[in-house]
Amino acid sequence: QVQLVESGGRWVQAGGSLRLSCAASGITFSSYAMAWFRQVPGKEREFVAAVSWSGDRTHYSDSVKGRFTISRDNAKNTVWLQMNSLKPEDTAVYYCAASLISTGWARLQSDYDYWGQGTQVTVSS
Repeated sequence: QVQLVESGGRWVQAGGSLRLSCAASGITFSSYAMAWFRQVPGKEREFVAAVSWSGDRTHYSDSVKGRFTISRDNAKNTVWLQMNSLKPEDTAVYYCAASLISTGWARLQSDYDYWGQGTQVTVSS
């Protein structure tokens, strides 16, 4: 059974930092590109960041570039999202996702095979 379990979401003041974790089980983690998406009620889920299976390539949305860092440890079956200089508009439920896409990473939700249950991040002004 595949499981992606996110943790680390909480309330934080604007300008603060958070580190989200996603622990994977039931998959050959090192074969999967991993990503973080986020969703606000009433809006589409949006791409935040992705990392290739080997960890050598990362990609970010323009809204988080320079503030967020995605990383992974294949020995620990874990991917992280370090979020710095948080803004109120970063408030959302954050989801991690896993993809076997041959290109090594993807921006579209439809390219991801497995999803976690989400963790809430709230940034107050």
